[in-house]
Amino acid sequence: MTINLGAGTAVTVVMPTYNEAANLPRMAEAVLQLPLDGLHLKIVDDSSPDGTGRIADELAEKYNTKGRRRMSVLHRTEKDGLGRAYAAGMSLALDEGAEYVVQMDADGSHPVEAVPRMLGTALANGVGLVIGSRYVEGGSLDEDWGAHRVLLSRFANRYARTVLGTRIRDITAGFNLWSAQALRDIDLATLDSAGYSFQVELKYKAVRAGYSAVEIPIRFEERTEGVSKMTLKTQLESAVVPIRLRMKNK
Repeated sequence: MTINLGAGTAVTVVMPTYNEAANLPRMAEAVLQLPLDGLHLKIVDDSSPDGTGRIADELAEKYNTKGRRRMSVLHRTEKDGLGRAYAAGMSLALDEGAEYVVQMDADGSHPVEAVPRMLGTALANGVGLVIGSRYVEGGSLDEDWGAHRVLLSRFANRYARTVLGTRIRDITAGFNLWSAQALRDIDLATLDSAGYSFQVELKYKAVRAGYSAVEIPIRFEERTEGVSKMTLKTQLESAVVPIRLRMKNK
């Protein structure tokens, strides 16, 4: 059954990619099969050397049929961080009239089937942010995650929550649905974070702007293809950003 969002309502899934050639075709198919009227998939590719950008263009040509633009590709000429890729894609989605924007990784770790539930939660509760959360009741992590990764992830969330004084359980989550108004009020152009800490900064600024967040449980899967983009540099940035945000907003 298709969920009819009404005339003029649009949802854009923004999906940054870098060397995700093995994952993108199945992810694009899964997203575009969701029973949501007005759904659009926007790929933001940072000149992937494995040809992900070319594959994205081919997929867009395949899915954009009968005069309906269901998928688009933003090609960026440099790889300067996940946060900046998201900001570019989300800003373009707003310019194109999206009323809701979903952040989703291209590696299959985020459950595509949860998107309608996230949207329904936003519409039912009138909130600007819905988080696909690993750390609320019912949420879980793939068993293939090693104990050290689980501990690191839980510590990062507890650390950021404590420093920033927020009740969001999964403040580092990368699977989020935003209302267009929330993103406009935050002003994506003012965000400082380039890497994964973008997720923390964006949520913190939303809370400070007066928006409530609803967390719904998801199961976070381990990627089956490709390699993680998490580096020591991004981990260090994630440690520094909460302190910087708190100092700036005393």
